[in-house]
Amino acid sequence: MRRRVELGSLGLDRGGHLLVLKALREAGEGESVEVSGEAPALDVHLRAWARGVGCEIAVEEGRCVLTRRGALGRRAGAERAGAADARREGAVVDRPPASWGLAPRGALVEAGSPEMDWPLAERDIVWADEAARLYAQAAAAQWDPATAIDWTRVPELPAEIEDAVVQVMTYLIENETAALVIPARFAARVHPHFREIVQLLAIQAADEARHVEVFTRRATLVRGELGLSTAGGQASLATLLDEPDFALASFLLSVLGEGSFLHLLWFLRDHAPDPVTRDVARLAAQDEARHVAFGLAHLQRHVERDGTLRARLAKAVERRHDALRHAAGLNEEVFDALVLLAAGSWATEDIARGYDAVQALVAEMHEGRTGRLRRLGFPDEEARALSELHTRNFM
Repeated sequence: MRRRVELGSLGLDRGGHLLVLKALREAGEGESVEVSGEAPALDVHLRAWARGVGCEIAVEEGRCVLTRRGALGRRAGAERAGAADARREGAVVDRPPASWGLAPRGALVEAGSPEMDWPLAERDIVWADEAARLYAQAAAAQWDPATAIDWTRVPELPAEIEDAVVQVMTYLIENETAALVIPARFAARVHPHFREIVQLLAIQAADEARHVEVFTRRATLVRGELGLSTAGGQASLATLLDEPDFALASFLLSVLGEGSFLHLLWFLRDHAPDPVTRDVARLAAQDEARHVAFGLAHLQRHVERDGTLRARLAKAVERRHDALRHAAGLNEEVFDALVLLAAGSWATEDIARGYDAVQALVAEMHEGRTGRLRRLGFPDEEARALSELHTRNFM
């Protein structure tokens, strides 16, 4: 039975088109809808409107009859951009077209939408199956620097110990600034179709912004000035900022750099001379663990699909080592500060214990890097050799 729409005095210019459109959407392919009403020039308005939505129109016995032919209006010729739920088969395509632009994954994209430049638009380059889980975990684990740390517990430490804390915090700030800029830069280049990756990179940058805040706040809690930033440290971080390849940058930053930083933060948590420093290191380490997990998940998937990637990762380590071969490495003030924090005093036996603790930290960093390299498929001997080439500046 043919559907009928009686508009009465309601014209298309006052919302009548919604009733007609509803009837057409409920009609099947090739079915017709009769429209009648008393509004002036209704038939003229219906003819123009029908052409716009892609319907045939005819007049039968004084009534306008609209026949549906395919999708209506802007939906005609529109393309479904995958599916919102990444768990569905085919939800995430391998190479989303530039014409999908900023359309949400799962949306209908109108034909003729403008093409946008997304340099990172291949699934095998950016995707990690664990991304949604890691993002959900990161979103649930966000913490507020104003309340997660009791800043009223102003430490009263010996001057040299406080100076050591300030120097280490200064070092952490500049490294975490680099770790903020890198994911933020790549987040702007990833095709929005891979929204879980964009979200994860964005929340990673937010984590680092929070770390910069709390490290700065601890550094200036007692002292009014920060410590020394060295040319060697800046040169080491510059090599990370200059890496244009997403996979290589993720490898150097997350798998090698932030993986080593995890051990440093755990070291500071265990040897902190005051509760505020301990809490700052502990909370930052929780976030960094997720960053390392994403880097590994992304690269493990990538190396399985790209037979050339493992060799390129190794070459990136060697290239960075060569670029930094004349750099001084770890800030001497930072190394000495770590020894003093582990020692806790100037007593000879305490300094010896602190020095040994820092040497053990360096060894733990090496073992951690070696283990992560093995997880990416590097043989043990090559993994150890590449870990040894990692920058002495830790990050």
